[in-house]
Amino acid sequence: MSGHLYVAMLKSHAKMLGGFIYGAAAYLILIVWVYPSIADMKGFNDMIQALPEGMRKLVGMENGIHSLADYVAGEFYGLLFLIILMIYVILTATRLMARLVDQGSMAYLLATPFSREKIAATQAAVLLTGLALIVTFTTLSGIAASEWLISGYELDIPSFIKLNVLTFLVFSVIAAYCFLISAASNDEKKALGLSAGITLGFYMLNLAGKLSDKTEWMGNFTIFKAYDPIKMINNETNALLTGSALGITTLLLITTSVIVFKKRNLPL
Repeated sequence: MSGHLYVAMLKSHAKMLGGFIYGAAAYLILIVWVYPSIADMKGFNDMIQALPEGMRKLVGMENGIHSLADYVAGEFYGLLFLIILMIYVILTATRLMARLVDQGSMAYLLATPFSREKIAATQAAVLLTGLALIVTFTTLSGIAASEWLISGYELDIPSFIKLNVLTFLVFSVIAAYCFLISAASNDEKKALGLSAGITLGFYMLNLAGKLSDKTEWMGNFTIFKAYDPIKMINNETNALLTGSALGITTLLLITTSVIVFKKRNLPL
């Protein structure tokens, strides 16, 4: 990996990355801030239980809301944060590789003393660093908001941190296969469309798998099978096994991306 290229690429993506960090952190703070009014609302859980089981699964509130952790996991991590991270990894992975090839900018990088392996590894590091920064700032914002903005409702901080670590690992896999697509592509639009299509397909399979027992099998064919915020924050997931599998998968995909980029012919 090249330190100079790493810093330069982080700076070039800093504005976009800052927008994602601000958006995610601000919305989580808002969710934590309004939780007391939700918790004090009479009949809220009865209203949730009145919904069909499939609908409760879709919104991440299958068993109702019994704590701040449940509310944050279902309301924020179950939908909005998932969308924010999907958009970030798809856009950034495409911009770091396929866009540079498509626009001819990759020729300038290849003209430097850096090898193809170093360039690809550095770009992958930039992608995962950005993802880590979004998750880290979101984690800190959630903890700070629960400590300073509300009283009487405690957030299980160790479980909340575990949720965020697993979230990072799940989306590192998504980032890695998007990066592989980008590293193998000459056309930015095609790379973007394929990455978005695969990820959206995985997401739709996950939703379909939650609708009923008859469609539950569909959820086994998606990366989002490993992403269940409610179970994660309530320690119902084998964090070590899941995290290890996700980390190894990410490493294999990134390694494959570097090899593919090293061996392919570039239209430069």
